[in-house]
This record gives sequence, C-alpha cells and structure tokens, in this order.
Amino acid sequence: QVQLVESGGDLVQPGGSLRLSCAASGRIFSGAVMGWSRQAPGKQRDFVALITSGGLTNYANSVKGRFTISRDNAKNTVYLQMNSLEPTDTAVYYCYYEWSGISWGQGTQVTVSS
Repeated sequence: QVQLVESGGDLVQPGGSLRLSCAASGRIFSGAVMGWSRQAPGKQRDFVALITSGGLTNYANSVKGRFTISRDNAKNTVYLQMNSLEPTDTAVYYCYYEWSGISWGQGTQVTVSS
C-alpha cells in the first residue's frame, strides 16, 4: 500500500501562483509514475500532469505553459507549480501514484477567485 498526502491548496487571485506538494510513503518503487488530476464541482476527474521516475513529463493541453510538474525521488515527493492561474483551474487536486495499480491522495482544494 502507498499513502499519499497532498498540501499547498489555497485561495488565490486570478494570475497568481501556487505550489502543490504530494508526499508518498509505504511500499514505494522507484520506477513509479506520479502525477496530478483535478476535479471541479459537478465534473469528472481530469488528468493534469504526470512525471516518470526518469523525469519525462506530460501535461493536459489546458495547463501547458502554465503548470510545471517535478519530483524529488529521494523524498518520494512530487510537486505541481501552478502559474497564471485562472478561475477555470478551481478544483480539488489529487495526487496519484501508479505502479501495478493506482493510489490516490485525499485531495487539496485550489480556488482561483477575485
């Protein structure tokens, strides 16, 4: 079992920035993919970004150029730097860990509003 704990969600004004963190613990495998998804009220959970253990990344078109995913393998932690935030980025952000199945964190709320 893998446990994931997210942090960093907050209320921010449009155009602002936030940095989310997700720390993994438990049965960790170095080759796992880690990433982020988000779910806005009344909508399905959508992919945001992922990063492999080797540092390869992939992003949803809606966040390309604004969000950056990174990871610290020594700390089993993945980060999501979010810049130029828009009201449409408002959602609960979930971290995930993928290795022979997917584990999810509990989510952290990001609200973009003036």
